Amino acid sequence: MRIDKMLANLGYGSRKEVKMLLKNKAVKVNDEIIKDAKYQVDPEKDEVFLYNELIEYKEFIYLMMNKPPGLISATEDTREETVIDILQIEDSVYNPFPVGRLDKDTEGLLLLTNDGKLAHRLLSPKKHVPKTYFAVIRGEVGEADIEAFKKGVVLDDGYLTKPGHLVVLKSGETSDIELTISEGKFHQVKRMFESVGKKVIYLKRVSMGPLELDETLDLGEYRELTEEEIEQLQNYQVND
Repeated sequence: MRIDKMLANLGYGSRKEVKMLLKNKAVKVNDEIIKDAKYQVDPEKDEVFLYNELIEYKEFIYLMMNKPPGLISATEDTREETVIDILQIEDSVYNPFPVGRLDKDTEGLLLLTNDGKLAHRLLSPKKHVPKTYFAVIRGEVGEADIEAFKKGVVLDDGYLTKPGHLVVLKSGETSDIELTISEGKFHQVKRMFESVGKKVIYLKRVSMGPLELDETLDLGEYRELTEEEIEQLQNYQVND
């Protein structure tokens, strides 16, 4: 790979800006100052330094975030703060994007990556990747709701949802539940409960396919996925 392309890919400037860095002798490869933008570098073997700082090159980045409420799941927005806005610069230079969306007031597991192929596979309606949510519901959730969700419920726009697996953890004036669904319609969990006369007052995503939220992450914290987690996502198959 050309050195100017590698540095530009990593967000160290446009090709023109990178050429200036090279001209100013700011770039070294294996202790040799490189000024030629066409210099070929092997990111797997060569050590690249910018102002004597070692640069780590990787093509893809995979981040697990415990999304806090108040942020929107987008790469940029002129009015609202996005999940990208809270990333460290060394992660945001890879231009990751959220895989799917969580509502502004919803918390929990959000995957961010720049691996478009993987994102497409996880989001494709044909794949039916299950997502599990923990929710607090205003109203008593019982057997009738479990049966209704098992068959699929009709949303306010007339859409019949695919079956959802509802588990009641605590039932009462407010109920704690877990719901697993395999599609991602707009505000789907909230609208499913509205269809049975109940209201979601707290919502948190706890898993997506094989990936489970790391409960050691505080709200707004994130970490890179482990090699094992990346492999699980890449090899994930849904059994219909």
